[in-house]
Amino acid sequence: MNTNDLPREAAPIPFTLDGRAVEAAPGETLLTAAERAGVVLPRLCASDGLRPAGNCRACVVEIEGERVLAPSCCRAPTAGMVVRSDTPRAANARRTVLELLVADAPTSAELKHDSELAHWARVSGARDGHFALRQVVGEDHSHPAMTVNRDACIQCTRCIRACRETQGNDVLGLAFRGGHAQIVFDQNDPMGASTCVACGECVQACPTGAIAPANGAFAQASLKQVDSVCPFCGVGCQLRYHVDQNDRIAHVEGIDGPANEGRLCVKGRFGFDYAHSPERLTRPLIRRADAPKDPTAIERRDWKELFREASWDEALDAAAAGFRAALTATAARGRASPVAGFGSAKGTNEEAYLFQKLVRTAFGTHNVDHCTRLCHASSVAALMEGLGSAVVSNPLRDVAHADLVLLIGANPAQNHPVGATWIKNAVRAGTRLVLADPRRTELARHAWRYLGFAPGSDVALLNAMLQVIVSEGLTDPAYVAAHTRDFDTIKAHVAAFTPEAMAPVCGIEPEVIREVARAFATAKSAMILWGMGVSQHAHGTENARALIALSLITGQIGRPGTGLHPLRGQNNVQGASDAGLIPMVLPDYARVGDVAARERAEALWHLAPGTLGTEPGLTVVEIIDAAYRGDITAMLIQGENPAMSDPDATHAREALAGLGHLVVQDIFLTETAALADVVLPATAWPEKTGSVTNTDRCVQLGRKAVGSPGEARADAWITEQLAVRLGLGWGYGIAADGSGSGDGAQGIGAVYEEMRALMPSISGLSWPRLWREGAVTYPVRDEQDPGQPVVFTDGFPMPEGRARLVPAALVPPAEEPDAQYPLVLITGRQLEHWHTGSMTRRSQVLDAIEPSPVVSLHPATAERLGLRAGALARVSSRRGAIALPVRIDDGMPPDTAFIPFAYAEAAANLLTNPALDPLGKIAELKYCAVDVRPAAAEVASA
Repeated sequence: MNTNDLPREAAPIPFTLDGRAVEAAPGETLLTAAERAGVVLPRLCASDGLRPAGNCRACVVEIEGERVLAPSCCRAPTAGMVVRSDTPRAANARRTVLELLVADAPTSAELKHDSELAHWARVSGARDGHFALRQVVGEDHSHPAMTVNRDACIQCTRCIRACRETQGNDVLGLAFRGGHAQIVFDQNDPMGASTCVACGECVQACPTGAIAPANGAFAQASLKQVDSVCPFCGVGCQLRYHVDQNDRIAHVEGIDGPANEGRLCVKGRFGFDYAHSPERLTRPLIRRADAPKDPTAIERRDWKELFREASWDEALDAAAAGFRAALTATAARGRASPVAGFGSAKGTNEEAYLFQKLVRTAFGTHNVDHCTRLCHASSVAALMEGLGSAVVSNPLRDVAHADLVLLIGANPAQNHPVGATWIKNAVRAGTRLVLADPRRTELARHAWRYLGFAPGSDVALLNAMLQVIVSEGLTDPAYVAAHTRDFDTIKAHVAAFTPEAMAPVCGIEPEVIREVARAFATAKSAMILWGMGVSQHAHGTENARALIALSLITGQIGRPGTGLHPLRGQNNVQGASDAGLIPMVLPDYARVGDVAARERAEALWHLAPGTLGTEPGLTVVEIIDAAYRGDITAMLIQGENPAMSDPDATHAREALAGLGHLVVQDIFLTETAALADVVLPATAWPEKTGSVTNTDRCVQLGRKAVGSPGEARADAWITEQLAVRLGLGWGYGIAADGSGSGDGAQGIGAVYEEMRALMPSISGLSWPRLWREGAVTYPVRDEQDPGQPVVFTDGFPMPEGRARLVPAALVPPAEEPDAQYPLVLITGRQLEHWHTGSMTRRSQVLDAIEPSPVVSLHPATAERLGLRAGALARVSSRRGAIALPVRIDDGMPPDTAFIPFAYAEAAANLLTNPALDPLGKIAELKYCAVDVRPAAAEVASA
């Protein structure tokens, strides 16, 4: 045995196993040590990542001097211990246990082709039918995602431990006694009626298939398995696609990635059938001459009503010709470029890089942006201003090292579910969680303190906390002196923001504010997480400034378990931003006004000196306004859906419809694509290879798993083909089918290497290294650098290395409730749906769980308005109106409504306010005034 394979944190423990001298690490179980020594023992209740239970007794061994057999999975060896696994007594006991379990689970092999029980029964020589079958319990098919067959359950409790201890969901339990004992959901409810969130951790943990995917995918082996990354949020979970004989994704399992360690959520586990939807675009489309653009009728249109099919050459030629015509017409009038581009955070880093390069070089403009403008633009603005960098300082999993976590304006249990599991795990281990949010969300039950502040009053609460910390001398003077500037400005600014003065504004009692402020400042390590509840305001930059100041004046940054982490929403919003898909910066956040940065890009892109403009381009909302005015006449949109995602969606749709030339690359005929002149069918995430960067700054490799339908082509290939037709001499040789180029620098690899040349943050992460290692966290200086998960350890990329403290002004929302519109509207996501629903609503499982839009109201608010659960409500603002059923939610604050924005039939952004944060240029999507009243009809209970 090679002791180099042992954990290095402690000295090995010598003991004897089957007559051989072996060694184990302290805390290591006999089972693990035996397996490493080459002794194979059956294991059913034991599973990597789960707490040992020792209840199946399939792994028992004899220990010298002990009367009874010991379960090896939950016994630790001690020095000099003599252990025998090969005695007849131990072997017979293990075989008998397996024979009893086989009798209890006669259908296990049928339910799961690789049943662990069937495997260990074969290995141990267990006899089938040696014991009588127990009484049939029955099946549960009440859930769209999973099925339960208790006849196959061996009560190993792996599912319970996975649910409660790994995911922290507390749904599964063991009920009844003796021979009647069984695994139950909540109070023995059907799975479909329980509080199960369908993360599927129990499915992955179950050794027999007693809990399995409802589509029967476990019944037969997959044809191939491909490791990749989940495309559904910024956590960046690694997963394994299981592909069947029809080249379709049969099921998905989590693997040991740095962000998830095998965990997944309902979207990552059950949401990939969208890629095989019959609604996929499969051929290029050109708008028919008799199909005018109608912005009022764009939801789920049949493409045949609006378009005709075309060849790729015809469609690409038409797309390029339209852009050339727009550029020529404007050049003749001596005006600025009339073309703009919306890239995507749902694709790869390479696709984002190529897209911004195309817009800047072919269209001569910095009018290029993506969803970060509607996500964390204000956070980025404040972080760049204060720290000189917009990256997260610490990975999300650093909550495990924090004594206190402040989570504000975010709902990870819905939007970053695997991230939420790490928070729940940390709380279980002793971390204090402070949840600050107008809505009492699921994590409130895990919180040490819940601060349900009034919507829009973030700055009042945070400045009051700062006032307490400053006035009570709870700052870190040494850190402030060494690493910050303008502390006196902050000190003077917050003096008036006493808890007594701010309590009427934010709705939190003064003593509670003081208690939380003191706890944050005096914690050994305190971390701040925030989401779009902070950023999507007209005062979003002010909110982020206050959070930055809170971290800096207490010295809670630059160490494990501390720092600032704005949770990224889409799977590659970090990577797309890094790659330069922003109007004011080039790759790696080099300002377009920086002469040296422009010269580097011009040289690399083979442009004449002075080609790139010196002024920032327009942002998403500004581009829509310019299109509405006629200043932007042509647009290229890749994988974005502004007709659904932009505030005041009616205005956005009219602007898009008014464009002289609109080209859309997408996988479905989205609401935006329905307004296009040319539609180019792209590949879905499982159909292409490329890198992606998660919320932790971890660059990971996504791999192609299945082929694309019909003539769909990779976005990177489409961009290169457009570039060639627009006169750019690109020659990356990107594959049309989205396949990777292995570890060589061809195709996507060549794009990555060019991108890396402009990005010092990943200078040490070559394409071959990424292909080999699969995941590396930047900054990474050279090929030997393992990456730096924690940054700002010795200063900031600012003058003198000092962060800037910027006062946060108390700015009211741009539109407050009044007599006509007396309620506040908050918008956001649901667990099962993502972004504008173009993908998740075409997943059968996800749409079956949450098939319809709802407006959530507090019970007292609903009663006052004369509404009950399931009643149809009309919600209106100064910009539009929608009708949707009511859902009663005790967690909602009074006089507030919440609407998810994934439903085209009741698009929340028809109501939202396009008022912008002046610095971040982000819209106030999280706050506007609405009226809610009963509609004319009612629908089934929500």
